[in-house]
Amino acid sequence: MTEHRTPAGTAAATQAFLDHRELLFAVAYNMLGSVADAEDVLQETWLAWAGRTGAEGAGQPPEIRRPRAYLVRITVRQALARRARIARRRETYTGPWLPEPLLTDGPDGPAAGADAAERALRTESVSLALLVVLETLTPLERAVFVLHEVFGYAHTEIADVLGRSPAAVRQLAHRARARVRARRPRYEARPRVRRQATQRFVAAALGGDLAALLEILAPQVTLWTDGGGKAQAALRPVRGRDKVARALTGYATRSAAGLRFEHRDVNGDAAVVVFEDGAPHAVMVMDLDPDGERVREVYLVTNPDKLPAVAPDGTRPQV
Repeated sequence: MTEHRTPAGTAAATQAFLDHRELLFAVAYNMLGSVADAEDVLQETWLAWAGRTGAEGAGQPPEIRRPRAYLVRITVRQALARRARIARRRETYTGPWLPEPLLTDGPDGPAAGADAAERALRTESVSLALLVVLETLTPLERAVFVLHEVFGYAHTEIADVLGRSPAAVRQLAHRARARVRARRPRYEARPRVRRQATQRFVAAALGGDLAALLEILAPQVTLWTDGGGKAQAALRPVRGRDKVARALTGYATRSAAGLRFEHRDVNGDAAVVVFEDGAPHAVMVMDLDPDGERVREVYLVTNPDKLPAVAPDGTRPQV
């Protein structure tokens, strides 16, 4: 098909895809929790888009004249198809599975070069704690929640994307919203408060200050560690203030030599990226309680396969 496409048609199709690429990536990443899988979905979306546009003399289907709607529909459907493969991988995954961390700040973050609206799109939509909760939804529930709650799509628009009736979409939205709010009530600590709490937490954990760490941890705190069988990590969640504090100070004692720590924004939240010999070694993200005073969840990703996106020169490949 490409040999019959005019250069102008090729350029227009490419530009239309690039104009919406940040949105498509954010949708796919929110649905899958994986940068690599989101990139694969974008590649598949691009191939589908390129195959439908620009054939000289063939005419264009009506949906091609609305590229945003068409591209989002293809991206969502490709992501839903990929969920089955991801589910099979999870069955043999070693230890807890956590979403792949994504830098959302600074010149090295994947939002570099994006305008303010694009940066807001990323940092508002990819909280690691929320992605963990979204893993409890069915694929369709998750698609509806992401499109409606995160990106503001109307139920009628989502019905068109998923090929379902608006009534069915409303039911999916209701179930998804109830499940998410049961696990994660709506609140958000102010960025300054979150950053201060994160800095206090990291200073206590990495400094081995058990008393200070006990003070900042919530009584029912949970530590989730994802090493994927390839790096140091607990095989089960660690629950309770005393156990989590001892696990963290023990990890810091064993790992501190030769490591460098950077406070960065990861998935829109204040976090710490740990480097060893210039390469990412771990990412630690803390989720605060509603008062913003104590840490109720700690997510520690050490699986090296999930860390390229937080490397100092880590940039996502462009189509």
